[in-house]
Amino acid sequence: MTRREILDGTEVIGGYARAVRMGGQVHVSGTTSADAAGKVVGADLYEQTRETYAKIARALGDADAAITDIVRVVVYVTDISDPSGFTRAHEEVFTETRPAATLVEVSGLVAPEMLVEIEAYAILADD
Repeated sequence: MTRREILDGTEVIGGYARAVRMGGQVHVSGTTSADAAGKVVGADLYEQTRETYAKIARALGDADAAITDIVRVVVYVTDISDPSGFTRAHEEVFTETRPAATLVEVSGLVAPEMLVEIEAYAILADD
């Protein structure tokens, strides 16, 4: 089985890949809306979630997969008191398929302006 590591230049430290594909599975690391320069894209939870899913989609594309192949997401937000920004963006992204999902509040992410981080797991259909 071939291992493919996907790097997009936004990894904050060495030693990990944005995504790893093994066979028909793609595991996407915790992803935020930060760009290659480390600047957070998006002023609110909705905008950051949209950008984060766009980064995940690009990583999946580099692994020959798509958003529709995602079977599970784990989402970390810094303030769960109003998750509507996340849920609105999530529902806009997942129009064809619905992954299993977990939403968790955390005390902080790598940078204080980051509001959301998402891990994604995709399985490519074999039929």
